[in-house]
Parts: sequence; C-alpha cells; structure tokens
Amino acid sequence: MPQRVEHASGTDWEEEFGYARAVRVGETIRVSGTAAVEDGETVAPNDPYEQAVYVFGVVDDALEALDAGPTDVVSTRVYVVDFDDWEPIGRAHREFFDDVRPATTLLEVASLPAPDLCLEIEVEAVAPES
Repeated sequence: MPQRVEHASGTDWEEEFGYARAVRVGETIRVSGTAAVEDGETVAPNDPYEQAVYVFGVVDDALEALDAGPTDVVSTRVYVVDFDDWEPIGRAHREFFDDVRPATTLLEVASLPAPDLCLEIEVEAVAPES
C-alpha cells in the first residue's frame, strides 16, 4: 500500500476544518482548494490576477514539499465568483504552467469565504515517488 504524506501550510482554516493543504498517496498529489488569504486577510482584495499569482505560489510550495512541481500537474479546477475574471486568471495560469498545459475546469460559484476573494484553485499532480 502506498504511503500517505500530508503537507500543512499552517493556515487557521486547515486546523479548524481539519484538512491538509496537500496530500500525496503514491504518485498522486492533490492540493486543496486554495484562496489568496494570508494571516486571515485577503491578499490583493478584488484583484483576480494578483490573487491567482499568490495562490499559484502557495500551490508551488505545497507541490515542492511533496517532491513535485508544476510540470507534474495534470489538472486544475478554478472556482470564480465572476466568470468575467477568466482573462486575468487565465494569464496567471498560463504564466505559472508555461508549456505544461494541464486539463483545467473553470467554474463560477455563488460566493467564497470572504467577499473580496475572486477565486479558489485546486490542483492534482502525478509525480514519481522519490
């Protein structure tokens, strides 16, 4: 049976809700839905591009902690409160992944945990175990 490895980024939500930022089981890594929040405050309020850039930084840290990186990502799910924000979010997605081109889903949702959050992103990766 493959070993399960969890990575916590230290947010209050992880502790309160009882989840890990990312989990690796064998070659599969899943990064939890991640929003642009640091120390309980929204990063770049109402700015979809800057929020996406921040989130991809958190995702990158989680992947790295589990011996993976952007080139191992096979899918992303992006939840947005305004579908019209797709262009700046897509630009940040393209910049982070470059030529990797993971399968991606963009979904509009009614709300996120704070009114000035624009998006939340989930990631799935497949990486050889080290």
